Amino acid sequence: MRTPVKITTSVLAVTGLALGLAACGSDSGSTKDSASDPLVVAASPVPHAEILDFVQKNLAAKAGLKLEVKEFSDYVTPNTATEDGDVDANYFQNQPYLDDFNKKKGTHIVPVVTVHLEPLGLYSSKLKSADAIRSGATIALANDAVNEARGLKLLAANGLITLKDGVGNEATPADVTGNPKNLKFKELEAAQLPRSLDDVDAAVINGNYAIAAGLKPAQDALVLESATDNPYGNFLAVKEGNEKDPRVLKLKKLLTSPEVKKFIEDTYAGSVIPSF
Repeated sequence: MRTPVKITTSVLAVTGLALGLAACGSDSGSTKDSASDPLVVAASPVPHAEILDFVQKNLAAKAGLKLEVKEFSDYVTPNTATEDGDVDANYFQNQPYLDDFNKKKGTHIVPVVTVHLEPLGLYSSKLKSADAIRSGATIALANDAVNEARGLKLLAANGLITLKDGVGNEATPADVTGNPKNLKFKELEAAQLPRSLDDVDAAVINGNYAIAAGLKPAQDALVLESATDNPYGNFLAVKEGNEKDPRVLKLKKLLTSPEVKKFIEDTYAGSVIPSF
């Protein structure tokens, strides 16, 4: 937050002229003074920061890009930091989540390029299959609107519940119209879901948090979200107006390069799927 300071009219006029000239000299919308400054990107540790680290170590220098990666473990700070200009971009989220965030928080974040999909999965430390889920079992879900709806849709797609027609990305447990096993739902912050596995019968966990907890979605999930026509691809995002920042355009190209595609496929073995 800036502290108000009294300045003279002459200084204000000169400052205003300088700012006006600077604005006329740039059409990228970037908050940086120089395209040679580091591009600072907020990212979830896994797999987003790992993918960015690969780009930084293997591709960025040749492309003339200075890349700085800042890791965040939550789903809120990367967007607020991007909105406030504390970072230049972020890489952690999908379109339904961003639409909901912008609407509720009044932010102006926009996608640049979709890079990968992390299939959502249902996990358990007690059960070997979804068929083994007993009557009255407790299922943990993310407590943010979009990921909770996504989790409920995963359960519905696998016959564990039915949902009200047309409920879409705003589904909550109140929209469950059929619950043959009388499942109970426990709502937790998404990052806490892997740690809840000892306390619940099963949990619907986002791919990045599952991988970070040592789970292998392609092997360990009782049920896994389909990648076909999936709207939850994760993308590089910036504050509106910065889409044409030369540094952002360089990173956009690198994140959708054959080298990154091979890195994702080799590293995550189907638990993270390239979307390009």
